[in-house]
Amino acid sequence: MLQHLDKAPKAYQNKEFLKSPFARPIRLLTEYIEPFVRLTNNKVKDTIVFFGSARIKESSNAKKELKQLEKKYKYSPNLDNKIKAKLIDKIESAKKDLEFSKYYDDAYKLSYLLTDWSKKLGKGNKFVICSGGGPGIMEAANKGACKAKGLSIGFNISLPFEQYPNAYITPDLNFEFHYFFMRKFWFAYLAKAIVIMPGGFGTLDELMEVLTLVQTNKLKKKMAIIIYDEKFWRKIINFEMLAEYNMISKDDLNLFSYANTPEEAFEILKKELRKNYIK
Repeated sequence: MLQHLDKAPKAYQNKEFLKSPFARPIRLLTEYIEPFVRLTNNKVKDTIVFFGSARIKESSNAKKELKQLEKKYKYSPNLDNKIKAKLIDKIESAKKDLEFSKYYDDAYKLSYLLTDWSKKLGKGNKFVICSGGGPGIMEAANKGACKAKGLSIGFNISLPFEQYPNAYITPDLNFEFHYFFMRKFWFAYLAKAIVIMPGGFGTLDELMEVLTLVQTNKLKKKMAIIIYDEKFWRKIINFEMLAEYNMISKDDLNLFSYANTPEEAFEILKKELRKNYIK
């Protein structure tokens, strides 16, 4: 007599299928729906997004690392020339890390000021600080919000070189994305303001994407865009030359503002957010 076969797994329980190329649309949809549910449950409707380098270190850590390298160089006079040259390079790099650590401190302070101000508005979870969830500027932004006793969002991304969530993200608002474009969607969807701190390829990508969305009116809402440290960014991007060459219009130069201190950035953001989103 023939025996019954075991029941096949339901499609939504079939892990092999869900990880296959055929189920990619399902995986994409989950990266939209699951964050939507958690953000809704936490009553998050408005965010201020911080972008910037993951490599920027907290000043106390940068000082400590530089001191250790200088101590090693000082008390190891008999080093091989090649090793000594590498150590000198590390010391110079550590000096640069210490110089740029000011941006960690500035991002922390600005995030703290914005969160403290937002909480006093008495409008629930208004203008929640959001970052990419990793180290560097992302950690500084989440830390400032956490220290001001506000919510703190981290939209992390799975990378070949693991980027772990920093310790200052609100646990229920710690997200892990596989798809860059779904992560970018969530950055832009709730954002009412963007802060661009010094950074590399990723920060440039995020800045240009937001500027493109605003320029082309794909973002219908008002978006305050702060580019932090005019001296740094004018060395990296010559926006005025783009306008001079008619690659962008002169009006496009009004899509963003420069700020050089946490206090200056805070005043610009406070003014824009009050005008556009506080009634």
